Amino acid sequence: MIFDTHAHYDDEAFDEDRDSLLSSLPQNGIQRIVNVSSDLASNETTRQLAERWPSVYAAFGVHPSNTAELTEENFRRIEELTEHPKCVAVGEIGLDYHYEEPSRKLQKKWFAAQIQLAIEKQKPVIIHSRDAAQDTYDLMKREHAENCGGVVHCFSYSKEMARLFVRMGFFVGVGGVVTFKNARVLREVVEDISLENIVLETDCPYMAPTPFRGKRNSSLNLPLVVEQIAQIKGITAQEVEQITWQNALRLYQMERE
Repeated sequence: MIFDTHAHYDDEAFDEDRDSLLSSLPQNGIQRIVNVSSDLASNETTRQLAERWPSVYAAFGVHPSNTAELTEENFRRIEELTEHPKCVAVGEIGLDYHYEEPSRKLQKKWFAAQIQLAIEKQKPVIIHSRDAAQDTYDLMKREHAENCGGVVHCFSYSKEMARLFVRMGFFVGVGGVVTFKNARVLREVVEDISLENIVLETDCPYMAPTPFRGKRNSSLNLPLVVEQIAQIKGITAQEVEQITWQNALRLYQMERE
């Protein structure tokens, strides 16, 4: 069984075949998916998906690149959505310094606010961090993100940074990038940290693994990620599936289900 801990099936890339694709996933071994919001509009489409599909769960929040749309008033809608019975996390949230806007100050404001919301609601957080390793870590420490835990998704930093996040109680999200020829640093991370600290993800429709790089991604490609991790760790694909499944249940507080 495979748990896709980070997907965006509400994306327009799936408009033509979303229903048939989602209905095919369980029979292909993909038993659970967390659909992750990125802006105010996707909080609503994510909710709709989770309500329709038994295997789909929801994360509500606003991506750092979209924080300019947040106000104290509309932030209350995210607070309401975290009470939804299928909400398992606050996300995706964090810092993204790849572009100049929104300002770093604004991103940090809403990153902190969403961490505090997660702590209040006792939900884990899904962290997006690009070109902002130290600031992400420092803000998480300042806001005591260890009190909610979560995952640093689509991990792109060094094994030394991975150790710091793991020490804080966070999982590392690994997807299709680990299969890329130029992914030496991520493969070093996977080799270095315990498999008990890794969860599988697609970030679909993005980040398709080799040999589908550049094409639309889906959870059906996760066995390729499993095989790569198994090869790095020197274990079987079945072991990777079993351990990462249990990790995802712990991450999203589903152990009792």
